[in-house]
Amino acid sequence: MTKSTWVNWAGQQSCTPAVVAAPRDVEELAEMVTESAAAGRTVRVAGSGHSFTDAVLTDGTLIDLSGLNKVLDVDAANGRVRVEAGISLHAASPLLHDHGLAFPNLGDIDTQSLAGATATATHGTGSRLRNISAALHSVEVLRADGTRVELNEQTDAEGWKAARVSVGALGVVTAATLQLEPSFVLECVERPVPLDEVLADIDEFADGSAHFEFFAFPHSPTAMTKAIDRTQAPEQPRAAVSEWINDILIANHVYDGMCRLGRRIPAALPLIHRAATLAGSNNRQVDRSYRVFSTPRLVKFNEMEYAIPRAHAAEAIREILALGRRFGTPMPIEVRWVAPDDAFLSPAGGRDTCYIAVHQYQGMVWEPYFRACEAVFDTYDGRPHWGKRHFQTAETLRPRYPDWDRFTAVRRRFDPTGVFANDYVHRVLGSLG
Repeated sequence: MTKSTWVNWAGQQSCTPAVVAAPRDVEELAEMVTESAAAGRTVRVAGSGHSFTDAVLTDGTLIDLSGLNKVLDVDAANGRVRVEAGISLHAASPLLHDHGLAFPNLGDIDTQSLAGATATATHGTGSRLRNISAALHSVEVLRADGTRVELNEQTDAEGWKAARVSVGALGVVTAATLQLEPSFVLECVERPVPLDEVLADIDEFADGSAHFEFFAFPHSPTAMTKAIDRTQAPEQPRAAVSEWINDILIANHVYDGMCRLGRRIPAALPLIHRAATLAGSNNRQVDRSYRVFSTPRLVKFNEMEYAIPRAHAAEAIREILALGRRFGTPMPIEVRWVAPDDAFLSPAGGRDTCYIAVHQYQGMVWEPYFRACEAVFDTYDGRPHWGKRHFQTAETLRPRYPDWDRFTAVRRRFDPTGVFANDYVHRVLGSLG
């Protein structure tokens, strides 16, 4: 155990914990947690560091779970797999594919740890599909006294619904049993569509494919749509050169150069937006599901994302794009859909949901833009993504979550002394005292 500085993926959040602990097994983890609690140190867990918030920051003990990354058991007949919570989605998917299994849905970034992705309700897109935490059949949580408890619908229904999206406030998730599907092949078609056409028929677009999303730049009249559906065709992996040109050179290095230009010369933003729309459209891919879902993201940025009732999607998108033109950003908004679920703190809990994400390029002022966007999302009863920038507090969030008090009751039962809390948890979930 050593003392060092921890920095997140985007380089915008950092802390210097008293202890950084990297356990090799769950027994060692339990010892580290109980020692920390006895010494009066708070405990937080770092996944891959892909959160844009201060959710992980602590001056106490920071747990690095990357060493708990094994597949523990496979029940291929029932589609259930037991894994350690520190495994990344990127590492898990090919291992699961070897057993003929796959996640029903994934986001367009797969670098997150399983524990981090589910704790923050990370999601992909699909109007009939729930977020990644819905794949949890059961979870094992380690409490401050070193004991472990298995939570599922039968053993503790309230605890299970709280633990699926917990923001790390209940304890350390050490392992999970996943309910998966047989491996499948996806066809992805990316094409430009007039933005007005998409907004006029937004529900038809959202429901017209298993996974539909689009990007829109504030100064471009064209939406970059992505429609993904299952296919019986065999997987057709792209040639390495083609994959590098599309995913790394154009989507990252060329686009990063455009963003740098926009940061330096704001007057060039309208031209940059139109050029980026043309450069990123008209692609087709047929491959294993996890290869189609995920895309390398090397460009650094800040992000805010809100879940709003899908009925308000078109009007909210128009308002957010207008703010993008007003505040100036070289980056697009991203629009996705998620089905309702019953995790207490899921932003999609109890309602059909449209997610709208806004971005600001690294080195550019982001807070005034994001605050203006949040004011729009507030008017639509928006709920923030737990791992992305927002300015909400427990006081403003509680009315938006019907099961807020039920989560708090579970939190009080699992961590009554606040060992697993930090400033972020106190701010957005409230204090238990």
